[in-house]
Amino acid sequence: MSRRIWDISQRLRPELPVWPGDTAFEQARTWQMEQGSPVNVSALTLSTHSGAHADAPLHYEQTAPDIASVALEPYLGECLVVDARGVGALIEVGDLPHLHSADRVLFRTFERFPHEEWVEDTTAIASETIHWLAAQGVKLVGLDGPSIDPQTSKVMDAHKAVLKHDMRVLEGLVLDDVPEGRYELIALPLPIVGGDASPVRAILRELT
Repeated sequence: MSRRIWDISQRLRPELPVWPGDTAFEQARTWQMEQGSPVNVSALTLSTHSGAHADAPLHYEQTAPDIASVALEPYLGECLVVDARGVGALIEVGDLPHLHSADRVLFRTFERFPHEEWVEDTTAIASETIHWLAAQGVKLVGLDGPSIDPQTSKVMDAHKAVLKHDMRVLEGLVLDDVPEGRYELIALPLPIVGGDASPVRAILRELT
């Protein structure tokens, strides 16, 4: 029997909200069948942080590995989805359920994901929570918001914490229709040499 799949990726399109000042998504049709070409081909312009994406350590440390160099294993495997709606500005350790040896943890913070507009007041993750998750063996943390740090942060404490523990980060996930619980995560980044991040096609699959 086939297992149910939840697509937790954003759709990449010209109207895609992006971090203020970052590169807007554009798609240009370079070869077109209606103009005589045997195939359709497009060129894309986009930020490495477009939609659902994986941060590379290079994103927050100049000498750290790029997204093409990180191991893929953290992006594949069992994960726990935690409903963190209504916790406030930061997800604290006290907001977490018992993890029961979860290797990957994804947080839902939005009532409904803001597909059409950029929202500045979002829920981030406290650095103490990152340290606590790492102590429990968590190797990947993700959320539906645009950053694990507050958008106004200049110190990037949560990102520094994941760097210290060599954890991986997913941001911009769409978790509206995903009940709290355990799933198989598949969210592979592209091997962009020198990339500080990569868009991902992130899915959750029902466990056997």
